Amino acid sequence: MTVSTPSPLTSDVDWWRSAVVYQVYVRSFADSNGDGIGDLPGIRERLPYLRDLGVDALWLTPFYTSPMVDGGYDVADYRDVDPMFGTLGDFEAMVTDAHALGLRIIVDIVPNHTSDQHPWFTAALAAAPGSAERDRYLFADGQGEHGEQPPNDWESIFGGPAWTRVPDGQWYLHLFDPAQPDLNWRHPEVRAEFEDILRFWLDRGVDGFRIDVAHGMIKAAGLPDVGFSSMTTGQRQSELLGKGRLPYFDQDEVHDIYRAWRPILDSYPGGRMAVAEAWAETPQRLARYIGPDELHQAFSFDFLDATWSADSFRKVIDTALAEATIVGAPTTWVLSNHDRQRHVTRYGDGEVGLRRARAAALLMLALPGCAYLYQGEELGLPEVLDLPDALRQDPQFFRTGESRDGCRVPMPWSGEVAPYGFGPAGSELSWLPAPTTWRALSVAAQTSAPDSTLELYRAALRIRRNHPALTGLGGVTWLETDPGLLAFRRTTNDTELTCVVNLGDTPTLIDRYGTPIVASTPLTEHPTG
Repeated sequence: MTVSTPSPLTSDVDWWRSAVVYQVYVRSFADSNGDGIGDLPGIRERLPYLRDLGVDALWLTPFYTSPMVDGGYDVADYRDVDPMFGTLGDFEAMVTDAHALGLRIIVDIVPNHTSDQHPWFTAALAAAPGSAERDRYLFADGQGEHGEQPPNDWESIFGGPAWTRVPDGQWYLHLFDPAQPDLNWRHPEVRAEFEDILRFWLDRGVDGFRIDVAHGMIKAAGLPDVGFSSMTTGQRQSELLGKGRLPYFDQDEVHDIYRAWRPILDSYPGGRMAVAEAWAETPQRLARYIGPDELHQAFSFDFLDATWSADSFRKVIDTALAEATIVGAPTTWVLSNHDRQRHVTRYGDGEVGLRRARAAALLMLALPGCAYLYQGEELGLPEVLDLPDALRQDPQFFRTGESRDGCRVPMPWSGEVAPYGFGPAGSELSWLPAPTTWRALSVAAQTSAPDSTLELYRAALRIRRNHPALTGLGGVTWLETDPGLLAFRRTTNDTELTCVVNLGDTPTLIDRYGTPIVASTPLTEHPTG
């Protein structure tokens, strides 16, 4: 076993409090061998780009052995690399290079469910009802005279029933696709297995974990009905997004899991951390995931969901900063990820959407706490909305017609023809096609172009790292503004920086706030920035 030596940076145990983390969707970042699929050696080759961009860490989506029904979030072996992404040796070499460049590595861990190809589940299917093998998952008898109805009315996040029947008549639970059976987290063997998995990757030098569906591992005792049949479509959708108190989300016992994980993280040097992908009914319940005896961070998706208005962003920011003060942990800010439509498109698409996305990025990077960027947002990439149905691979698409593939199209690096340098020279393969308009959005096309989105991000990240007013963890001081403007000041050690964002419909002069250090659009054209 190879154990990575922590880089000099890992001596800073609080690095995660103000880090900028770059999410790498491994399948779509960089292809080293020309098969059209991104891989770990491809990431390794592009590490200097990420260092020069100015981020502090990479979060890698799952690269484990998987049949890839849900893009790797259906794991068949948690301790190995899927051959399409490389080898365990490739992973270790990438971590070593990343640490040498001052970059930390966060990996996804998927504890709510396994793949249906995981050895535990194949053993469960081969075993009898009531067996020890089945007890690792959530098998139950059905309702009705012959057990022909599911055990309860729970629905899958991907649409349709959350239960699938096996030939012997029992049913198993899957909150997502049927190929992703949910584990029984009340089983001590499940808990021990994942504690060992954490140690396996910590021993290989990972600096942190992003916990998938962190709020979902414990299900209410007795598996009670939800009452979906009496809900409106909107109410059902809100519940499935975790904004209610479903009996399979945010159960109090889930915190016992993280109280067992924290000592493991703390036993390794260099500030190893964990961030939860968790949804809860209230900010107060979400805050319970964070603390010195549980997790370091939880994603704040309210910032991503804010509408394009000064009132909406201010309310979200105030609420998030107040919660951060209560729990003594930094807020996390995010605008896009692999599950949500890219924010250029959410904000209106085209020139308007891009201008707003650039402004939102500067707002996010000026706030105290930790910022998470999604690959390609530094290029101003929009959502690809017109992918052919035959090429879509998101399991959600096959169950509901809704697809997340449009935000997962491979990165454009260079060249005039797709796939724009995604693979090695001469490679024409790409698992999803990029549109012709992306030739102007590639890394090569935007590098050194003074008004490009890439250079805007590079400048903003340099300022965030070096400006004294942004290096502290203090809060914000709001300033009086004209309608449609949002303005605040950050102060550290008598050094100030003011952030002004125009969320209105018309240009507004902001010279009374001082000379802009960086603006989201050329000031000669759009004086608001």
